[in-house]
Amino acid sequence: MAGRRIEVRGTVQGVGYRPWVYRLARRTGVAGRVRNAPSGVLIEAFGTETDLNEFLMRLQEDAPASARVVDVRVTPIPDEGMTEFGIESSDSAGSKALSIPPDLATCPACESEVFDPNDRRYRYAFTNCTACGPRFTIAMGIPYDRAATTMARFEMCPACRREYDDVENRRFHAQPNACPACGPTLRLEMLGSDGAPDTDSLDGAAALLRRGAIVAVKGLGGFHLACDATSPDAIRLLRERKQRDEKPFAVMVADLDAAQVLAEMTADEEALLDSPERPIVLLRGRPNGPIAAEVSPDTPLLGLFLPYTPLHHLLLRAVGRPLVMTSANVADEPICKDNDEARRRLATIADGLLLHDRDIAMRCDDSVARIMAGAPVLIRRSRGFVPRPFMLRQPLCRPVLACGAHLKNTFCLAAGDTAYFGPHIGDLETVGALAFFEEAVERMQTILSIEPEVIAHDLHPGYLSTRYALARQDAEHVAVQHHHAHVASVLAEHGRMGPALGVAFDGTGMGDDGTSWGGEFLLCSAGNFERLATFRPIALPGGNVAMREVWRVSYALLHDAFDGDPPIDRLGLFGAIPEASVRVVAQMIARDLNAPKAHGVGRYFDAFGALALGRPRSSYEGQIAIAWDFAADGYDDEPYPFEIDRSREPMQIDLRPATRAAVDDIVRGAPPGRISARFHGALARATVTVVRALMERREPLPVVLTGGVFHNARLTAEIQENLSNEYEVLRHRDVPPGDGGIALGQALIADAFLGDKGRCA
Repeated sequence: MAGRRIEVRGTVQGVGYRPWVYRLARRTGVAGRVRNAPSGVLIEAFGTETDLNEFLMRLQEDAPASARVVDVRVTPIPDEGMTEFGIESSDSAGSKALSIPPDLATCPACESEVFDPNDRRYRYAFTNCTACGPRFTIAMGIPYDRAATTMARFEMCPACRREYDDVENRRFHAQPNACPACGPTLRLEMLGSDGAPDTDSLDGAAALLRRGAIVAVKGLGGFHLACDATSPDAIRLLRERKQRDEKPFAVMVADLDAAQVLAEMTADEEALLDSPERPIVLLRGRPNGPIAAEVSPDTPLLGLFLPYTPLHHLLLRAVGRPLVMTSANVADEPICKDNDEARRRLATIADGLLLHDRDIAMRCDDSVARIMAGAPVLIRRSRGFVPRPFMLRQPLCRPVLACGAHLKNTFCLAAGDTAYFGPHIGDLETVGALAFFEEAVERMQTILSIEPEVIAHDLHPGYLSTRYALARQDAEHVAVQHHHAHVASVLAEHGRMGPALGVAFDGTGMGDDGTSWGGEFLLCSAGNFERLATFRPIALPGGNVAMREVWRVSYALLHDAFDGDPPIDRLGLFGAIPEASVRVVAQMIARDLNAPKAHGVGRYFDAFGALALGRPRSSYEGQIAIAWDFAADGYDDEPYPFEIDRSREPMQIDLRPATRAAVDDIVRGAPPGRISARFHGALARATVTVVRALMERREPLPVVLTGGVFHNARLTAEIQENLSNEYEVLRHRDVPPGDGGIALGQALIADAFLGDKGRCA
């Protein structure tokens, strides 16, 4: 007889892992015990060498579907003469490694119960088991037990307690376990009136939605604002009240069959839509479908997602039509999560509130994903994915908090060999968004018991994330260049440390020379980088104003390409721009006054797109770039010419020849789609040409594609297709390519910097 101490790390709490281990031990004849521990799950197993070897083999090859095992450590221990295998209470002592799973979409078994009139959980909106239900958003601490969740106040009835205590039941130690007799309840409140309507809460909410009203629905990580996705009037009303002019809304549909009616889908897209994480998936909408054009007025893309709670399933079935389900907030404010907060903040937006009395411990917005170049990519990483950990190539020397970027913010906490993203925060443009950021950082630090000794932040001193970092005096500060962090985030995701040739394309990010970068070719390792090539900069007249009034960037592009004499009289874009405004912009550029130069590829998208589409303004970030991407559909023309100035250090891609050729096409009346295709082709060919030129000087390296521009499916596919036969191409998958992913890179770089400086503890 022998013994083994087995430490299992990963997402192994709250997913039925302990009862699965119990049943495995019974089948293999192994005695011992299993319990939750701060680092994951701890097993002490005893038996013959043969039985133990079979137990270990099956332990590492099989697992519950919702578990994510990242590490199994086995240590021999003396036999204790045990004859049974048991499940013990959790251990809260010792170092903590977060093993709480993300919130899990309703499983088929629970969904079946909810719609079975003979089941005691019929139409119960909070049905769950160990395979599904809330996890991260109700967790107050670890180990993940009911007492450390917001379900602690609900005492289980005898029937639920029997399920919870029965190791053979699928609700064994399902911490949110509840039923109508003992669990959370729904309540419909009408804003502007006293009390609830005299009707079933769910039916009442459905009736409101069918009448074109707006209902705020409390979900897992916060509230949604819901309305009828087939009603133009309802959507226009929502846009007016929410102050969201043109940015697309996400739409929830009842099931895959309903989604297929609304969107064209590949098998990969169907699998992503129906995955347990249930992200919003960006799909090509079917023309002339039932969804109102006002849902996504500017793009053929439709953001669809499936119900991920019993409440959603019940509501979709009761309404009988697709529903807009968008974050319950105004402008850049954080999503609402508490009932009183919703009553206060949504009073001028919603007509009714569909509330429940299970508290949300952590705000967590919906995730967004898309299939690009044949693989799924997260655009926004939050509900369904957070707090799933990333394993690092080598342990960090000191715990790190990486504060992320200013836009699309997420932060990252890392210690040892594990890194954890926090939930999606959004743009740090308001006091409310900063308060959410601070609240989320504090809660994650508490749950993980991580006190960061190092705080990493962006170089830009004006970012609120940077100001937060510098205001904290309890840790050493490390400033990290924006595009170096982009490249390092891909390296970390793939378990690499470098070197690699990073291609980092986005709108803007401060360089280490104080100028605005964004079209960068960087030779990168975790601890350092060298800027090898970039794009010729163009002026941004008015600074940040040019991000919205994109005609200003177009004017600057023309001013540069035509030697100070832009042919604006020949271009329709400028017909709607007051002459006085054009003169002001011309003077800014001529005098180099409030017209900083920017290398960002995103600005080229804005400038070319505005020129060819005749669209002078953008109402949200990336609007013109998205429209410019889809304009190229169906066209495959010869790329525009460009030049590469190899005499400069770093070398520069010069798109002035492309600008002049595009103007000729516009004047001749060429379709915008042809111009877009030629522009995309020029960018792809220029990128591939520079990569090949840089590789001539050194041994072949992996090529990393990162930055917000690589949300563009056409450009990503063209570049990857041309490079992948010659080089290893690394792209994002579980980390967003845009600013929502840079915190992981910041953490890796900060640790490497400290190691290089000999300051590791």
